[in-house]
Amino acid sequence: MWEGIDEPLAEGNWPLVSASPIPYFPYSQVPRPMDRSDMDGVRDDFVRAVRMADQAGFDLLELHFAHGYLLASFLSPLTNRRDDEYGGSMVNRLRFPLEVFDAVRAAWPAAKPISVRLSATDWKDGGLQPADAVEIARALGVHGCDIVDVSAGNTVPDQAPAYGRLFQTPFSDRIRHEAGIATMTVGGVASYAAVNSILSAGRADLCVLARAHLYDPYWTRHAAREQGIELPWPDQYAPVGSYVPRGAPRDGR
Repeated sequence: MWEGIDEPLAEGNWPLVSASPIPYFPYSQVPRPMDRSDMDGVRDDFVRAVRMADQAGFDLLELHFAHGYLLASFLSPLTNRRDDEYGGSMVNRLRFPLEVFDAVRAAWPAAKPISVRLSATDWKDGGLQPADAVEIARALGVHGCDIVDVSAGNTVPDQAPAYGRLFQTPFSDRIRHEAGIATMTVGGVASYAAVNSILSAGRADLCVLARAHLYDPYWTRHAAREQGIELPWPDQYAPVGSYVPRGAPRDGR
């Protein structure tokens, strides 16, 4: 970020595809608008990735419909200027992301959950607004999404975000209650007191912390201990003299 966030390379930038041929910065490379063949290829790539994730033993998938990434480029009117069946109305802009979601859901075991990350607002006039996010989340619920990870922004460089403590939790709160789907909240959540208040107030079903765990990788364990809860440590952290291999008798024999 301190070297210039989202700046293109001076040379060697790879070709891009997107919903529409709109560069991120005026001097960024111009993406090629996706055609039906591109869409089929991307959908099939997602399905291959899902099958590998299942084989690798992952328990949860999250599809990225936020922050200006490929599927998000179809959702926002700031990045989707198409005049075919994949542009214009919200129903049309949702069409390709839902095609990908449906293919992923069909390939992922029914007993395993799927999350989708959304930008609840683009932080710019003419872009996605919280009411749009409710509509998108409601459609995802109909298609079998289990939980929505509610974020915001990062769609266009001239956004005007309103940062602050728990600054994205109101979006999670609204989606959870109006769309009737479970949510995760992210952004500005730093203390276990904030986590407890969000969950007890029903503003989200899960709280997601990133930078707090970069600062303290054991944040969750420390938060639990400060509240009188002792979590078992992995065997790798146990004192050498007290280590007992898994499955071995623990009576000294």
